[in-house]
Amino acid sequence: MDYFTDGRHERLRAEVREFAEKEVRPQITRMEAERKVEHELARAIARRGWIGVTIPREYGGLGLGHLAKTIIVEELSRVSGAMGAIAQASQLGVAKVIHFGSAGQRRKWLPRFASGQALPTIAVTEPESGGHVLGMSGTARREGEEYVLNGRKWFVGNSHVGDVHGVVFRTGKGSKGLSAFLVESDRPGFRLGELGSQSGLHGFSFGEIVFEDCRIPVCNRLGRESQGLDVAYSSSVLYGRLNLAAVALGIHRAIVEDTVRFAEERILYGKPLSQLPTVNLKIGEMQSRLMTARLTAYHASHLLDLGRPCDAELMNAKLINTEYALDSARNAMEIHAARGLHASYNIERYLRDATHIYPPAGTSDVQRLRLGQVAAGTYGKQWSAELASVTSWAWAEQVRSEVEAEALLAG
Repeated sequence: MDYFTDGRHERLRAEVREFAEKEVRPQITRMEAERKVEHELARAIARRGWIGVTIPREYGGLGLGHLAKTIIVEELSRVSGAMGAIAQASQLGVAKVIHFGSAGQRRKWLPRFASGQALPTIAVTEPESGGHVLGMSGTARREGEEYVLNGRKWFVGNSHVGDVHGVVFRTGKGSKGLSAFLVESDRPGFRLGELGSQSGLHGFSFGEIVFEDCRIPVCNRLGRESQGLDVAYSSSVLYGRLNLAAVALGIHRAIVEDTVRFAEERILYGKPLSQLPTVNLKIGEMQSRLMTARLTAYHASHLLDLGRPCDAELMNAKLINTEYALDSARNAMEIHAARGLHASYNIERYLRDATHIYPPAGTSDVQRLRLGQVAAGTYGKQWSAELASVTSWAWAEQVRSEVEAEALLAG
């Protein structure tokens, strides 16, 4: 992967890996047993500035881009899929402000995200409409200089640790009747709902948030009224698919590493299990999948950093990484046999965690459907091209100029 990475990436990788091994791995057994939201670990990740990896330095971020973000999520997920999920979910919250926030919203929120002072989320899915964004029924009614929000969102990543939620609600009819808003978690009328019961990613909150006559000022609206569909779709395409691919990639790496170690240490028929041709073939196939999956994720990240049109590559990264991680988990189960069901060998955890990456930002069939449209030339708006000005390094230069201009005007 030297083609994509440089010294900055590898130093960042080493930093994240050290944190994951020293701070997270000792907590895994407890996390699996308690199945509670990991508030402290979520804050520890945020305090290290990793949520701000794509935020320009002028706003206090690391300014390292999407490939660096992929590496952070990958390394966290290699030890704990839940911790990788925490990092990736807040990146979706960062995206909405970067792409659609006003200058004032960027100045207010991006430094807070970058420093770890505030964790953002994005909330679109509703219980009745599910992934059908246009079917949502939650409403935002304007009253003078305020909006009054009513409705429920669920399957919200970081629901119970988030400080500010990017929500999409209906302000009118049809596809132009959706608008996006920033809602602080201490607003009257906002409350946390059910955390939900999940089979994997223990430590990660993936629950419900509720709005009951929740009033917010008009200045909390993201973008124009009627731009909510753009906020929802672009965040999913540009950040969601790649972020989830990175979680699956980290889990996949753990599956292969643990299975290789087990096969070398397990003696059967007088020799290591790894020397049995059938086992070695399975491990070889797992390694091949891992290499291909990592290539798709890094390549898509690289294109996004360059501001190139890459919707298809982002979809393919989600598809390949999710499917291949699940395939390798099944092979790992076959190699471990009954031991694979025992928590101490981790394989059953990896399988449960990888399964949770399957539905968000579109199942594999959704990715295949869109890729079929790409092949046929019928795919619609290229979000990576539409928003290229704020995904590439060119945007960082633009931000630098804006900040310098503001400083001059201030005296």
